[in-house]
Amino acid sequence: MSALAGMTRAALAERTVAVLHRGSGRSPDVFLVDLGGQRVVVKDFAPRPRWLAATWGRFLVSREVSAYRALAGLDCVPRLLGRVDGLALTLEYRPGRRMSRKLAGALAPGFPARLEAAVRAMHARGVVHLDLRHRSNVLVDERGEPVLIDFASAVRLAPRSWLGRALLPWLTRIDRRAVAKWRQRLEPAGGGASDAAAVAGPASDARRGASRPT
Repeated sequence: MSALAGMTRAALAERTVAVLHRGSGRSPDVFLVDLGGQRVVVKDFAPRPRWLAATWGRFLVSREVSAYRALAGLDCVPRLLGRVDGLALTLEYRPGRRMSRKLAGALAPGFPARLEAAVRAMHARGVVHLDLRHRSNVLVDERGEPVLIDFASAVRLAPRSWLGRALLPWLTRIDRRAVAKWRQRLEPAGGGASDAAAVAGPASDARRGASRPT
């Protein structure tokens, strides 16, 4: 259970050190909260209109929690710490830089290959992100490794179910195209050959590590 479970909204506000994203419409507010030395991210639909929070908000929180649970143990994804309540979830804080073409030449060698391997590991768990083109959903952490965040749009399917076998090969193309676009933006001209060769090893390792059932 989350350390924030049962905390009042007033107490949550007192512990908030930064607003990472002020939601609007159908999106949640995202806060950075200090729990006495540990900083966590809280995604909260409570500030939205009551009818929207009680329907769409609860649905999105449940869907995102399901995706994070399926991806538990993958280093490229923040840990789910639990729920505050039905309208808010708590995540490990993973600071990093947003993806941008401005990072071309500034990233450690092989980053596009590691990003591709991370996405393959995610797909092996039956989760498709569907919004990796958005630069705020892929971070580069302090070690220069990819971090995938914001699974509000994600789809989770059992890879061996009939529906998973039918839909995952099609849906995963969306994520793979997004990764290809980032590779194109980040790699210097003619610099992708070595990365392409490096993908096979890390990706196969990621698939083996992703085989644990949830």
